[in-house]
Amino acid sequence: MGHGHGHGVRANSASGRLVGRLWAAFGLAAAIMVLEVAVGLATGSLALISDAAHMLTDVVGVGLALAAIVVAGRAQARAKSGRTFGLYRAEVLAALANAVLLFGVAGYVIAEAVGRFRDLPEVAGLPVLLAATGGLVANVVSFLLLRDGASESLNVRGAYLEVIADLVGSVGVLISALITLTTGWRWADPIIGVAIGVWVLPRTWSLARRALRILFQHAPERVNVDDMAARLGAVPGVAEVHDLHVWTLTSGMEVASAHLTVTDRADQGEVLGAAQELLRDEYGLEHATLQVEHRDAATKCRQLSW
Repeated sequence: MGHGHGHGVRANSASGRLVGRLWAAFGLAAAIMVLEVAVGLATGSLALISDAAHMLTDVVGVGLALAAIVVAGRAQARAKSGRTFGLYRAEVLAALANAVLLFGVAGYVIAEAVGRFRDLPEVAGLPVLLAATGGLVANVVSFLLLRDGASESLNVRGAYLEVIADLVGSVGVLISALITLTTGWRWADPIIGVAIGVWVLPRTWSLARRALRILFQHAPERVNVDDMAARLGAVPGVAEVHDLHVWTLTSGMEVASAHLTVTDRADQGEVLGAAQELLRDEYGLEHATLQVEHRDAATKCRQLSW
């Protein structure tokens, strides 16, 4: 009992640290976004406006991450009987919303840049350089704040990817401003703006794909379901495996369920224990719901329509 309590305290402490880091990243992103929007509009810099738009996705993304974690935590604490899985999927929905937002911003920047190629405006390099430097510093700090949490949560990973995109974007804006200051070449600003928009698209697709796989309840990519069925079927006493399902509830929470038909002489308790141990040790599935049944029950399962 004491061990379990200690684990819960450590988990709560880790969650609290993550929330604190998210709040810090949120504040930084909001402040730099306001600065870049103001300077971008004043100077007409598409590269800086593009970076500010991506910074907006940081603000929204980190805000969604915070909201999802808070909502999921409260739902778990309240243990509502009608929410048997809590609100863990809120994190996945937030990650998908981040991806959609990023697609929209990238499309806007590319369309705006194409229009500017026809009539290149003059952009003041020094204000853009100073604003981009501030953005770069803020993104480096946010990157360090969210790096650890990105490996634990798909939702936090969404915000983390946006910070990385903004980090690259800030470097691009710095390069654009330096070229403008030293050479006066007007093509630098729209070209960098397009590059920022295009660079983030593959990463955005990857995030959206992972979120959709979870929402559609696909098996985790690392799990070969056919192999799992064969391994369960090889457990001593198991005659057949059916109704095997493996899915992801949210980041780091993978679950499985299956029916195991056993032979007449099999000890159901031993079969259950061996199957659970197999799923835990070989597939990392700590939460598996297994129904051990005789052949007559298996016949009834086959009569179901789905």
